Amino acid sequence: MDGAFRPTQAEFPAHLRAARPSNAVKQSSRDTAIMRPSLARRALRRVARFLVVFCVGVGTVLIWQSYGDAARAMIANSSPQLGWLAPQPASVVPTAPEVAAPASSASPELQQLALGLAALRQSVDQLTAQVAAGQQQMGADIAKLQAEAQEVFHKLSAAPARPAAPPAHKPPPVTSPPTPPAQGR
Repeated sequence: MDGAFRPTQAEFPAHLRAARPSNAVKQSSRDTAIMRPSLARRALRRVARFLVVFCVGVGTVLIWQSYGDAARAMIANSSPQLGWLAPQPASVVPTAPEVAAPASSASPELQQLALGLAALRQSVDQLTAQVAAGQQQMGADIAKLQAEAQEVFHKLSAAPARPAAPPAHKPPPVTSPPTPPAQGR
């Protein structure tokens, strides 16, 4: 060929030699490539799977909306640990005396929690008032700045235009003295 040295496979140690694929392996890999479905078919299968899962989810939501309370009651009755799933009776907005009475008979932990929530609500109300006051102050400051900017603009536009500066005097051009005519020799 080109005269370059090419070692034969027998010159390499056995653990460094690459295994040559047999014809059976070549044939089976060619067959799997042929049997692989097209990209469009695979994409269609994925879309179909997605639609099936989506429809099952929508159906579950609709069934839960229709039979949710009955399903919750069945689950709560079957297992005491899932009692929190039981449907809660429709709550009526309690009046102030009704709210105060259960609080006094509640556990100390619940009373602590109620006091903590009341303090949190009070601090949130204070922060809300502070933010509102800050927004009003900012609005007033912006209006004041805009009025001052308009005033400055009117002063600048009403100021008489300055006359154009007179052109600077140019000194007369310097000329060299005339040279005497050359005399013949």
